[in-house]
Amino acid sequence: MSETISFVTCKDRRQANAIAKTLVKERLAACVNIVPGVASIYTWAGKVEEGREVLLLVKSRSALSKRLAARVKALHTYSVPEVVTIPIASGNPDYLRWVRESTR
Repeated sequence: MSETISFVTCKDRRQANAIAKTLVKERLAACVNIVPGVASIYTWAGKVEEGREVLLLVKSRSALSKRLAARVKALHTYSVPEVVTIPIASGNPDYLRWVRESTR
């Protein structure tokens, strides 16, 4: 299967909505789920940081992964935005077909 799911964290709901809508409108994603209230703990500039973020779950295709990552980077305010993509091993065939048909 060529379908993927990408994880993208955003600073707030406004940024998450803007990125999600752009990815769907440009057909880089079939669907984006927005998950608010994610607690993130990470190392940045040599210090352990903690913050609240909004997580995007982006359903797309592997052939679009590089374009999707580049678009997120162009839209995002973080200097190093998270864009992690993993293949979907299996799922509802009708849904996965819809993902393929909804992206280009």
